Amino acid sequence: MKKYLEKLYKKDKKTYFKLLENDLKHKHKRFIVTVNPETLMNSQSDEELKEILNCNYISLVPDGIAIVKAARKLGIKVEERITGIDTAEHLLKVANEKKYSLYLFGAKKEVINKLIEVIKEKYTNIKILGYSDGYVKNYDKIMESVIKLKPDICMVALGIPLQEKIIYKYFDKFKKGIFIGVGGSFDVLSGSKKRAPKIFIKLNLEWLYRIIKEPKRINRFINNNIKFMFKIKK
Repeated sequence: MKKYLEKLYKKDKKTYFKLLENDLKHKHKRFIVTVNPETLMNSQSDEELKEILNCNYISLVPDGIAIVKAARKLGIKVEERITGIDTAEHLLKVANEKKYSLYLFGAKKEVINKLIEVIKEKYTNIKILGYSDGYVKNYDKIMESVIKLKPDICMVALGIPLQEKIIYKYFDKFKKGIFIGVGGSFDVLSGSKKRAPKIFIKLNLEWLYRIIKEPKRINRFINNNIKFMFKIKK
């Protein structure tokens, strides 16, 4: 697990976003994995996810404050967390400014339809090449269509680790583009769910806000975050 923490992007969010802008400008390729305790705990028993995290070309970013603290505890200097939602919002902003193309895959049908409406209204210069909800039977068919469309940015919201596995399976088929698994970000970006208030974000307590809003998350938190911290301490 320590080797994954050592692979994390260690500088600040602003610097990382500049890298993404450069990738888009020069038509480079990047596969972003937003790392939280659930990602690393799943990798302990999921060989395919482990293989993905071990890839040299994968860009691992510290999505959760627990990841940042764990890295620092092990003597790995990570400046700050870089959340999936912040990264997604920045990519949309840049895509709008530079008229880049976009493909969206995942979430419920009503959520992604609402997100498309938001993008068309708020980010009028983005070229939406296509989109699909995450409740389709054939993921491969969707990704094969994305290959033909050649988007500058592809966001996949199927949850960890499925979204990472889908991107990984087809990543070498693309010549350019930023690919990122964004989990539940479509819910927030579409306005279907509210992000934590700024005070929670500032204090790195978004995890607490999510548990307050959705108490059923507590078991997931215990099975991932708590066990993760005990593992790091050990």
